[in-house]
Amino acid sequence: MSSELVGVEWFKSSRSGAGKECVEVAFLADGRVGVRDSKHPGGPALIFGPDEWTGFVDGVRSGGIGRA
Repeated sequence: MSSELVGVEWFKSSRSGAGKECVEVAFLADGRVGVRDSKHPGGPALIFGPDEWTGFVDGVRSGGIGRA
């Protein structure tokens, strides 16, 4: 994991329930957002810039991302 993500506060969505197969998100001080797999907290993480994160969230909300 990147050193810039050590010590940040990770959280899951309140809608994720008790399941262990979730993603966790951390808001970084500089406005970027970290995303990781909750099953592998020490593994790799993605880091989105503010505009990238907004685009991703908007895409999920509109159904354009995550639908198979």
